[in-house]
Amino acid sequence: MSHVPDQPAQPDPSLRLLWRHRSGGGEEPKARRGPKQKVSLDEVVDAAVDLADAEGLAAVTMRALAQRFGLGAMTLYTYIPSRDALLVLMADQAVGRTEVPDLPEDPRERLELVARVQHDELRAHPWLLEVQDVRPWLGPNMSDRYEWQLQAVDGLGLTDLEMDQTVAVLIGFAGNIARSELMKRRAEQVTGMTEAEWWEANYETLNEVMAGTHYPLANRVGTAAGEAYQAATDPARELDYGLARIIDGILAHVRK
Repeated sequence: MSHVPDQPAQPDPSLRLLWRHRSGGGEEPKARRGPKQKVSLDEVVDAAVDLADAEGLAAVTMRALAQRFGLGAMTLYTYIPSRDALLVLMADQAVGRTEVPDLPEDPRERLELVARVQHDELRAHPWLLEVQDVRPWLGPNMSDRYEWQLQAVDGLGLTDLEMDQTVAVLIGFAGNIARSELMKRRAEQVTGMTEAEWWEANYETLNEVMAGTHYPLANRVGTAAGEAYQAATDPARELDYGLARIIDGILAHVRK
């Protein structure tokens, strides 16, 4: 049986589009055929970001974007080769809309800021949580953000690998909280009830179906949490508490 050699990997066409405004990144792509383009690639991507913010990622289709500009759907492929490429551009452009603050002197405040910027950005653009199977972190705005994040942990006494992992832990935790908040908002939209209203409506039924079960710790802790949160969860408190403990651990590690 003859062996067919593997095809060499091809360069990702998104890269030149991502870096089109930076030195060496290439020029604004031009239409391959047809009349002169009516809008710029930036305008297309900005429109896609605005559409995702307003209606969710599923609403972002090449046809929907084309209609916004009075273009034919196939015309957009003269700007962007695929929807995946569009998602990459959207993610990087959305990150570029956030103006990161100057880093404070206090190490604890710097670490907390890394997580809170990530959290607030995902709250503003929740669809970023759904961008998968693409590589948006390779863009210029993502690269700028990573440099800023590393500056926040630089000088703490961490190795280069630990610096990278510290950033990953902070933004990963922030992303999990933002995802929990998104799920909570979606549940309220679907049910038409807040968490407090849902628990009030289902309290008696839960008592009936769980009769005879024994969960002493869950009952005690759940009651205390419910009274404090007036809901099943409180992502804002989880963010505050979790960040404090994560940063405690990082700072204790570098003091060893």
